[in-house]
Amino acid sequence: MSTDANNMDGATIAEDDDGIRLDRWFKRHRPGTPHALLARWARSGQLTLDGKKADVSDRIETGQKLVMPTPPVETAARPARKGRPLTDADVKLAESMLIHRDASALVLNKLPGLATQGGTKTEQHVDGLLDALKYDGPVRPKLVHRLDKDTSGALLIARTPRAAAYFAKSFSNRSAKKTYWALIVGVPDIAQGEIDLPLAKQPGSGGEKMHVDEKGLASKTRYRIIERAGNSAAWVELQPLTGRTHQLRVHMAAIGHPIVGDGKYGGKGAFLTGTISRKLHLHSRRLRIDHPDGGSIDISAEIPEHFATSFDALGFDLLLGDIGADDGPKGPPPKAAAKAAAKAHSKQIRKARRGERRGRTATSKPTDHVGKPKPKAKPKPKTAKPAAKRPAPKAPRPPKAR
Repeated sequence: MSTDANNMDGATIAEDDDGIRLDRWFKRHRPGTPHALLARWARSGQLTLDGKKADVSDRIETGQKLVMPTPPVETAARPARKGRPLTDADVKLAESMLIHRDASALVLNKLPGLATQGGTKTEQHVDGLLDALKYDGPVRPKLVHRLDKDTSGALLIARTPRAAAYFAKSFSNRSAKKTYWALIVGVPDIAQGEIDLPLAKQPGSGGEKMHVDEKGLASKTRYRIIERAGNSAAWVELQPLTGRTHQLRVHMAAIGHPIVGDGKYGGKGAFLTGTISRKLHLHSRRLRIDHPDGGSIDISAEIPEHFATSFDALGFDLLLGDIGADDGPKGPPPKAAAKAAAKAHSKQIRKARRGERRGRTATSKPTDHVGKPKPKAKPKPKTAKPAAKRPAPKAPRPPKAR
């Protein structure tokens, strides 16, 4: 399919759009262009980057030349969808959650019970409040990861398209480090370890629930017990090494220690008696991620009220939460490091043996230990066995008197 050059349009990719997908660029700069039309342009070769055929899923770079057909007037004029206007209460709520702000990023301490994004019958959510946090930014802030509705804690927001692309890449390649606190039912037998159980969507749940499945996606969680309340409950630190839906909740329930308040995966056994809240006790405590402008963000979010009340009832000391936390990876070293160490060890032994062979003489004795001659076994002296002693002859019995 060919197109007249007069009907073609072009643009140069700006720095703020570096790293985003091509279809995302159209949503920002040509919001009325339907995705189906973009796909048709891509298939027919009318969509190009630096003269090469482009796909809607391609990641774009600063300075690239984008060429595309000029969209129909009625399509280009279609207005972008707008959210509901914010009330004073909405603005106050958004600002109350803000715990970090710089030129490229915001970090919120998300409240439990507040959804990250909208959905069916969900009118109030973090995404809908972001207009209140634009401040002097060039565009509306953008979500780059999610927390479950009932999970509280640190939630990162990007203030520019460039930062959004950078942070999204950090989450996808697992360089971003997330640490959660949870209150669980019972106490694991092992104080710290790694849960390695594959997860998949549970059939019949409409994708709303996950379960352990041998054919599912690889899922790993590292845990550490911080403090325990007898044998009834424990405060644990959780680090997701993968990012599956509901991963922490499913993994803890799968090992027999559901997160307190998680009736979805722990059933009735996920609730403690007494004054312990029935709300979910899962909190995104700490977030560490490289910053697109250099340096890094390392921030901790305070626990919500119901969490603090439960900790107080169980006698937990909050100061213990950050003691013993290890910034480096726990558990066995990575395979690459283990192989390198083994290779270096082997090289050292071969080098020592080469020197050993050069130093041998005709009378040299072989060795099986580096630098130490193999000791020659000394033969045991032969000793003659003593002759067996013959029993002494018995004296004849005297005749019996008649």
